[in-house]
Amino acid sequence: MIELKDKAAIVTGGARGIGKATLMKLGSLGAKLVVADMNEETTNATVAELKKLGYPAIPFLGNVSLEEDAVKLVEACQNEYGSVDILVNNAGITKDTLLMRMKKEQWDAVIAVNLTGTYLCTQAAIKYMMKQKSGSVINLSSIAGENGNIGQTNYSASKAGVIGFTKACALELASRNIRVNAIAPGFIATEMTDAIPEKIKLGIQNSIPLKRAGQPEDIANAVAFLASDASSFITGHILSVNGGGFLPGAG
Repeated sequence: MIELKDKAAIVTGGARGIGKATLMKLGSLGAKLVVADMNEETTNATVAELKKLGYPAIPFLGNVSLEEDAVKLVEACQNEYGSVDILVNNAGITKDTLLMRMKKEQWDAVIAVNLTGTYLCTQAAIKYMMKQKSGSVINLSSIAGENGNIGQTNYSASKAGVIGFTKACALELASRNIRVNAIAPGFIATEMTDAIPEKIKLGIQNSIPLKRAGQPEDIANAVAFLASDASSFITGHILSVNGGGFLPGAG
């Protein structure tokens, strides 16, 4: 049975979508929560919703791509709960366009949040985890980081970077009993994918062997497993949650 009683968990990009579903799942398993996001209204609303369910939760407003904010985020968790046990690097953005049209600002913005933000938050968190000699870091990559995707060279590069970062961190931190893993979602039904025209969405779903889009809760369940002692002998792993998108003949 998976349980996270009294574990302190930070989830970046936590105000909605996969981040919010992850907080709900971790809270249901007994974790104490930090909701990190940039949007004050949605962050406070998510904290209120978590508290209504009886889950300890505090908000943190900041930009994960800024070192000062990343450090303050982890400090907020330590000061509130006395430990930093779980870090979920979920915050991410897209600025999609074909490479020949991509502006450097679009490249830089996506790399800054998706990859540099993961580095900064992890670096800040492991300072406490190393003292505890325990901790679990879960980074959100993407099927685009494994396969690439047209119109997403910046996003694919950032998510591929997360995979390499995860494996290197796992090697560095294993001796301190800190596990570092990643999840690579496939097509997930979120506000980000809601903007895709319905015809294109149906085509994507039909290319998935399970013939459906994933739900945020599918990713949240995977996060909970990797955060818990049920996965205590797993580190440096990239868990693809994509409905069978890698199977021969898929697509």
